[in-house]
Amino acid sequence: MAVGRALAQAGYETVAVEARGAIGQGVSSRNSEVIHAGLYYPPGSLKARLCVRGKELLYALCESHGVSHRRCGKLVVANSEAEALALRALRDRAAANGVPVQWLGAGEARALEPALQCVAALLSTSTGIVDSHGFMLALQGDLERAGGMVGLGSPVESAVLGRNGGLHLVRMADGSEIAARVLVNSASLHACALARRFEGLDARFVPREYFAKGSYYALAGKSPFTRLIYPAPADAWLGVHLTLDLGGQAKFGPDLEWLEVAAPEDIDYVVDPRRAEGFYAEVRRYWPALPDGALQPSYSGVRPKIYGPGETAPDFRIDGPPTHGIAGLVNLFGIESPGLTSSLAIAEHVLALLGQARP
Repeated sequence: MAVGRALAQAGYETVAVEARGAIGQGVSSRNSEVIHAGLYYPPGSLKARLCVRGKELLYALCESHGVSHRRCGKLVVANSEAEALALRALRDRAAANGVPVQWLGAGEARALEPALQCVAALLSTSTGIVDSHGFMLALQGDLERAGGMVGLGSPVESAVLGRNGGLHLVRMADGSEIAARVLVNSASLHACALARRFEGLDARFVPREYFAKGSYYALAGKSPFTRLIYPAPADAWLGVHLTLDLGGQAKFGPDLEWLEVAAPEDIDYVVDPRRAEGFYAEVRRYWPALPDGALQPSYSGVRPKIYGPGETAPDFRIDGPPTHGIAGLVNLFGIESPGLTSSLAIAEHVLALLGQARP
C-alpha cells in the first residue's frame, strides 16, 4: 500500500494487485504494531535509515489522517553487568542513528515503572504504537485519491520481464495479463517464490527464503506498565518483550520458532499454549510479580527472512535496476521488522531506485 501510494502520487497509473479479498491480511495483520525508534540497526544500513525516516513519516501521517496511535515510549532494561554493557553499546548505536535515548539508573527506571526490576535502562521516547489496519486504510485512501486502484482477489502467477519495448508482462492466476513499465514485487512471505517466476531475472538475484514464527501471549488482567518493556538485546533477537495495544492490553512475545515449511501456504499459525511455559522465566527477570497462569495464547506471525538459523541477520534487500539491470523492476526481499515502521520511507526509496524521487 505504501509503495502503491507513492507511485500513484508521483503520477504513475498504478494498480496494487492483492491476492487476498482484503488488504493487509498477510504479515501486516500479524505484527506487534510497534512504531520502532531505530535503536538496533547498524548505522548507515537501510534498516537504520529507513526506520528513522519512516518513523517520522508515519507519525506525521497518523496526525494528518487521524490514525490512532500513541507515542508511549519504551524502556530497554538490563539485569546483569553483561546486559548493561550491551545496553551501553545500544546507546552508542542509537546515537549514531540519530535516535534520542536517555540512560536511567535502577531507581530512575522504577520511578517511571514501579513494577519493573532492572539495574539500568534506556528510555526511548520516540517509540510508539499504531493501529496498523487504520494506517493501511489511510494508505489505500491516498492511493485511490491519487488515481490508483487496488485489485483484490488478484493473485499474480508470473511475469515476463522487459519484452515489447521494455514492458513487463504480468500474468495473473485467472489468465489475464497486465503490461507495465514498472513492476514492484512487495509480496512479503511470497516475494522470493514470486521472483523465481519472473522470466528474464537471473536466479542469482533471488535469495532463498526462510520462515520464522513468533507467538504472542496476552496478559490476563490489567498491565502494570504504561510503556513498552524490552530486555537488553541478544544477537538478532530482541527477546520476550512486553508491548501494549491502544486499549492498554499487554501482550508478551514474540518467541522465535524456525519453521520447516516449503511455502507460506503450509504455515500453521495456531499458538501452542505450551510454549508460554518458556515465557515466565524470561518475563520475571524484569517483572518478578508476573502471576502463574497469567499468559493466554493470543496470535502468531511469521517473518519473511532471507537468512537461516545461526546466520547473521542481513539488511533489508531492495533490489532495483542498479542491482539486476532490469529497467522498471524492484524486488523487496526480507522486509521483516522494522518493515511496518519503515514502509513510507521504503516507498520513497523505491521511487528513488526507479529514478522518480521527489525533488
